[in-house]
Amino acid sequence: MIKKIFAVIFLFAIIVSAQPKYSEISGMAGSFSRMGFGARGIGMGNALSAITSGHLSSYYNPALAPFQIDNSFQTSYSFLSLDRTLNFISFTKKFEMGKSRGDTSKSRSVAGLSAGIINAGVSNIELRDGQGNKYDEVSTSENLIYVSLANRFSSKLAIGLTFRFYYFKLIEDLSASSLGFDLGALYSLTDRINVSLVLSDINSKYKWDTGTLYGANGNNTDNKFPLSKKIGISYNMPEYKLVTALELESYNSSTTFVRAGAEYFIIDELALRGGIDKMNINNSDFPMRPSFGFSYFYTINKLVIGVDYAFAIEPYSTHDQHILGINFKF
Repeated sequence: MIKKIFAVIFLFAIIVSAQPKYSEISGMAGSFSRMGFGARGIGMGNALSAITSGHLSSYYNPALAPFQIDNSFQTSYSFLSLDRTLNFISFTKKFEMGKSRGDTSKSRSVAGLSAGIINAGVSNIELRDGQGNKYDEVSTSENLIYVSLANRFSSKLAIGLTFRFYYFKLIEDLSASSLGFDLGALYSLTDRINVSLVLSDINSKYKWDTGTLYGANGNNTDNKFPLSKKIGISYNMPEYKLVTALELESYNSSTTFVRAGAEYFIIDELALRGGIDKMNINNSDFPMRPSFGFSYFYTINKLVIGVDYAFAIEPYSTHDQHILGINFKF
């Protein structure tokens, strides 16, 4: 088992070292899509690529969809400073293999479908003339729509693919779109340990054409998204109702993040979470993002309703981030 883990880490290090360098990841295109997904994910430091329990989102790993025990719908709203918005919606469904004649075993999930939307934007942006007088207000809208398909090829291995469609409306008559891909795999070393590998935003880039605004003075510009390479591991302790996770995410040889998270069920209806995101091992001065949260579940017949909350520190903001969510399992 140890040899397998080190082999995976070694291959991942080769992939990482072969990538080009980028100066400022947070300032590159699509930064809103790298903040996390929903109250559960952000509350656990976004270290969910290898976790197969609870309500899942293929945002973190396309290969997670077949592990959804029940069909899941979740939505979250973020309270942010500086007139920003960040909202999430996702749906994950499993597909079960039918039983053959004479088979008395339970059917199991062999495939999964997951889809979601992330919406972000900034409102109340003031437009002023050369004299400094305000004459209008505008807002931006940046959106990610994703659809994931995944399959469990065995009881240990699952592989998935995500199609990412981006649409960014900056101002009137100026917008850009992009189609990118995610590839993800999850391997169960034991009943307790999962290992994940994910490549995100393959081929994603915004193409801008300012000719409609400036005529002959307009330009065509491409803004490439940074390619994310991620490896994760989770350890499940069902006897303690605890699951922990650790991830390493790299964009280039000078930007590598470590994140960690944990989820503990005090009782069957109440879960507590905590995590740390964006620990930059290349720059000790880069601020981390601690977070915590909880969920409370209530069952009505066969419908399970969960209320989620997460708090995350935003180092460069006037206020920290609060996320409220609701999820349904059916």
